[in-house]
Amino acid sequence: MINKKFLNLTNEAQNKKTNYLSASPFPHIVIDNFFDENILNIILEDFPKDIDKSGEDYNNKAEKKLTLNDVTKLSKTTVEFINFLNSSIFIEYLQQLTDIKETLIPDPYLVGGGLHELRNDGFLNIHSDFNRHPKMKLDRRLNILIYLNKNWKDEYGGQLQLWDKNMEKCEQNIVPIFNRMVIFSTTDTSYHGNPVKVNHPKSISRKSIAMYYYSNGRPHS
Repeated sequence: MINKKFLNLTNEAQNKKTNYLSASPFPHIVIDNFFDENILNIILEDFPKDIDKSGEDYNNKAEKKLTLNDVTKLSKTTVEFINFLNSSIFIEYLQQLTDIKETLIPDPYLVGGGLHELRNDGFLNIHSDFNRHPKMKLDRRLNILIYLNKNWKDEYGGQLQLWDKNMEKCEQNIVPIFNRMVIFSTTDTSYHGNPVKVNHPKSISRKSIAMYYYSNGRPHS
């Protein structure tokens, strides 16, 4: 599942931990080409064309996006990839990278996660995420976004923005290019979103995989 140059996950985590923890406006990291490109190519090819019918369609003042988290409607390769992201191997990597002391727990229900798609005019306003899992009653700690957009240009919109804790300034503007992974800590003030509407000249949509991780309890700060 992983690009060969990242196979020593312990070293990768230790080498990048300081950058993750010191990142502004809140702990995060952007890693390109982390995954095997062939796997992501298959997932992109398998991406449901009818996600608007098979998944959830959100269209309101805060967001315009499509999501699908029902694994029975995902391809075999996509499910295997998600299972890897929920595996002990990958979670241990996240544990070391983020220096989170509490044991990280994956979400088998993919609440809010799974496949995401923004077609032209799609957006997601700046926000902080829910911090309790509705079923497992665990505390949300990490977001991971993996982008599937080939030859994506800045002018197509859909950039992931990370804002300061007072929601006064965008400090990071991340273009959602193919095989780019963004990992960031989830807190009450980890404000993020993609408020710039997608505007692709050929109406090619912005596609991604979203995964969330939890712990039983979290620090107060």
